[in-house]
Amino acid sequence: MEESTQSAMTAGVPVTGEEMPEPPPEVIEAARNAPDHWLAMVDLTWQGEGPPPHWALIGQWRSGPTGEIEEWRDNPEYRPSPQMLDWSDPTDPVDRALQLAATGYGPGEDVTAELARAEVSVLVTATGSPLAAASPEGTPVIPVYTSERYLESVGRLLYDRRPVADLVEQLPPGHALYLNPTGPISMLVDTEELRTALAGTGEADAKREAGTAKALRPGTGAGGAEPVSGGRAIGKPARAANGNTVVGAGLAGSGISRTAR
Repeated sequence: MEESTQSAMTAGVPVTGEEMPEPPPEVIEAARNAPDHWLAMVDLTWQGEGPPPHWALIGQWRSGPTGEIEEWRDNPEYRPSPQMLDWSDPTDPVDRALQLAATGYGPGEDVTAELARAEVSVLVTATGSPLAAASPEGTPVIPVYTSERYLESVGRLLYDRRPVADLVEQLPPGHALYLNPTGPISMLVDTEELRTALAGTGEADAKREAGTAKALRPGTGAGGAEPVSGGRAIGKPARAANGNTVVGAGLAGSGISRTAR
């Protein structure tokens, strides 16, 4: 283990005896073969090459001179992954990129790249225009849903499914896309970054040329809702991540009491 990593790990509070989390069988076996050593537990989501970064290490056990586990130390720099936070499995590539970016296990640019290739559901008015709303901070937004699972949580409202390349051209001035506001994690997407991604892949022109009109998909069949201009905000408190605004549950403290699924 790198010296800097070891320093960060040993900064954790030592836990011994019955209060110590139960080590898995592979750690017990490793301790028998390596007495008087620190044995790190890495978040299973980390798939990078080389030594894992500080934030991917859950903590470490210390083996004694006889090869028995004697101590556990939580890593104060650990960032739990979506798996360790018990978030529901991603429904699609956009949702997966969003969950990884929100927890620091993937770059925010992956969200924009996946979204540029995606087709999403959007709530619409009776005339077929995207239904506007407001983020918790008051930002004008167009909520979009990458999965039927998240759309079902909205209720029986009129919606349509469109390529993102088409949707960005239909956004009202000053509005951002609000990605999966009913999911475990949501994001206000930077529209300019999304347009750049679309231009780079050529998706925008291809979608517009190949696009065909689709029938609206009603829930109750009632329409006519007007864009939100004020009042109560929708969604959850926001926090910043990778240049976009991410909305959702905060990170857990240590995760040592959870088992990876």
